[in-house]
Amino acid sequence: MIWFLEGQSSQREIIMGAREALPASVRIVASHRQERPEITSQADIALREPHNSAERIDWVISTARQLGVKVVVAGRIGSVYENHRQRFAEADLDLVTGGLSPQTFHSVDDKSCFTAAAEQAGLACIPGITVTNAEQLQEAYAALSVYGEVCIKPTVGIFGHGFWRFKDGVDAFRCFANPDARETTFDAYLQAYRQPGERPAMLVMPYMAGSECSVDLICEGGKVITGVGRRKQGLHQSFERDTPAVQLAMQAAEHFGCDGLVNVQTRDDAQGKPHLLEINPRYSGGIGYTRETGVNLPGIFACRRLGLKEPETNWLPNMRVKAITVAVRALA
Repeated sequence: MIWFLEGQSSQREIIMGAREALPASVRIVASHRQERPEITSQADIALREPHNSAERIDWVISTARQLGVKVVVAGRIGSVYENHRQRFAEADLDLVTGGLSPQTFHSVDDKSCFTAAAEQAGLACIPGITVTNAEQLQEAYAALSVYGEVCIKPTVGIFGHGFWRFKDGVDAFRCFANPDARETTFDAYLQAYRQPGERPAMLVMPYMAGSECSVDLICEGGKVITGVGRRKQGLHQSFERDTPAVQLAMQAAEHFGCDGLVNVQTRDDAQGKPHLLEINPRYSGGIGYTRETGVNLPGIFACRRLGLKEPETNWLPNMRVKAITVAVRALA
């Protein structure tokens, strides 16, 4: 039996992929803190997680033992569960958090630490300068802008929150009229940054002009089993394997000791060479798209973790997909 704890929005697709691959005799447990029947109804057993983080660990361990669960897959807060790995081991539970130790999360969650560690390991990454005040921000921009466009993002964060690209000549009001463009002038940003209030540490980086690749991987004990890369091309997404971007993502996941379903982001420079952006020690929101390529990553992951025969992979080249919004029944 395998249990998928609350995760990203793709938790539903993760469960569906696992169900497709696992024998009917293997039960799947799914849980969430909110009432999300459209997710949990895909499993054989649906549970509601406690909201209190302190209570959740005890509840997960005791419930898993009562149900006879073998594998527990942390979703959204893998680092919290990782700090209690010994307790899960003592309960004879295979805990999957995305990493093998708290060090993995420390190294990848803070973008400045991640960049420094990647550079030291010889992995191609986007260089960055960490700033904590307006003076440092000005100095970093001056140092990097001589080579081209510059961008900025928080050292800690997900989903691209806080990312901005500095472009000369952009209407300063554009960031309010069209925030999704993520573009503003450096002067407008600096003026706002100087206003009173606490500011998180930010990472100032050269802006890479190429496309971004989101690589979904299966890792076991710091070794990559397989993976699929995705690129957004207008309204569609295309897929790739055995490309420089996917190979770089695999090298990075192994170097940082990833374990489970994880996601690595890369971005190409103007010459098409990939550079590391970040590692997310959790499954991505778009991992469900990869099933259209003939590679069922959630199914392969679940079967291997339970010691069962993994589903066959029938790679479909030149596949392209488009995401659409559909209604699903959400009966309690």
